[in-house]
Amino acid sequence: MLPKPFSWDRADARAGRFDGKFIIGVLTTGIYCLPSCSARQPKPENVRLFKAESDALAAGLRPCKRCRPDLYYRGEHVDIALFDALAARVRAEPAVLPDAAALARACGVSQTKLGDLLRVHAHATPAAWLKREQVRAACRLLLDTDARVVDVGHAAGFESESAFHRQFLSVTRMTPGAYRGLNGASVFMLQLPTGYRAREILAYQARDPSSPCERVRDDTIHKALAIDDDAAVLEISLEPQVAWCRVHSSAKLDGRRIQAVHSAALRVLGLTLDVAPFEARAARDPRMAALLARRRGLRMPLTPTGFEGLCWAIIGQQINIAFASSLRRELLALAGTPVGDMIAHPTAARVAEVPPADLARRRFSRSKAEYLIGAAQAVAGARLPIESLADGSAVAAERDLKELHGVGTWTARYVLMRGAGFADCAPVGDVALAAALQKLTAAGERPGHDQVEALMRPFAPHRSLATLHLWASLKDAA
Repeated sequence: MLPKPFSWDRADARAGRFDGKFIIGVLTTGIYCLPSCSARQPKPENVRLFKAESDALAAGLRPCKRCRPDLYYRGEHVDIALFDALAARVRAEPAVLPDAAALARACGVSQTKLGDLLRVHAHATPAAWLKREQVRAACRLLLDTDARVVDVGHAAGFESESAFHRQFLSVTRMTPGAYRGLNGASVFMLQLPTGYRAREILAYQARDPSSPCERVRDDTIHKALAIDDDAAVLEISLEPQVAWCRVHSSAKLDGRRIQAVHSAALRVLGLTLDVAPFEARAARDPRMAALLARRRGLRMPLTPTGFEGLCWAIIGQQINIAFASSLRRELLALAGTPVGDMIAHPTAARVAEVPPADLARRRFSRSKAEYLIGAAQAVAGARLPIESLADGSAVAAERDLKELHGVGTWTARYVLMRGAGFADCAPVGDVALAAALQKLTAAGERPGHDQVEALMRPFAPHRSLATLHLWASLKDAA
């Protein structure tokens, strides 16, 4: 224990200034806490202060489940653990925590703290995040069980059948009944939101006219997809209010595979991120309103898989889009999976086996080849769960990406934005983003790394869409 007398200010303690300096032990409950713990303050006579965690453990105390001092002293991020625990509970029992108040009680925090937690780690409000998780639970039940649609809605946590249909449609762009019909289907229809801008989506998918992986003809996108050990071509025909999706595959697609195709279609069409909150926020901010004026409804298309986004980011480091596209075609030819006259993007396992010398002979620099193969090996070896990054903390995802050799802030955030679909990413280090900010602020010189970070901060929590609009603004003069 600490020697007496020992004075400390409770306000400073709650602010975290004493975390790591001493531990509060509560003898009546048998727990020990960080000084910043938000739990109700115990009576002074029941408190003992310990200098080290080992002293508290030796006294027979156990760690508090709210402030998690055990994680703190292991060097783990307390809020990441809190978010992960909440996500695990919601996914296991989606109907148990029906609203933000219940989520806050489950975490043992205030609703304000819950909002901060989900904004930082999920890039979403509590209501939006919970809706997404409940819809995902409903998707699994619809494909895996024969339960009535109304019962699926209740099991997923929706209070009424009408709310279930409305929220399900907003996330999946299908009704629950139509989604259930995906099992074994080769054709399905997505309902497009009002004001959907197809032109920019088509232009993005056609950015490399020579790509064997995606093709655009008129209003139709063809995208080659790797599905497990097979490949298929996803054909998306855009009409004014709907998108018809047809899967060309030699094998019948079961529920899990067609679910992956449906997810890929949403990502390709930029339907995973709701633009309404960003546009509502922009209406109250003159600078943002000016940025959106020409492009209301602009959406962020994603790569069909996280690994494809990771490859794009590494290949595109410090080179222009034309050269990056040519290198990507080399990778597709070397390791991709042929499907008809197209080539699906290679899996991580295929890229992990490519000798660096083979990439070097195809104009890859030695470092870029090493970065790409190293990243693929991390994914193939399950050290980096690239396809589930969006399910976890954005903070943890950026940290894990930066642990890869050759991945810095720009690459990590580009992957989070285009590969995982996080809503609040600013790819600091991007030349085009810096140029757009210079134009927006009428600055005399292009902002540097720290300035870009600062200039993008006011766009939070919508920095991904703000980045997209800023990139698009560079074409306004032309």
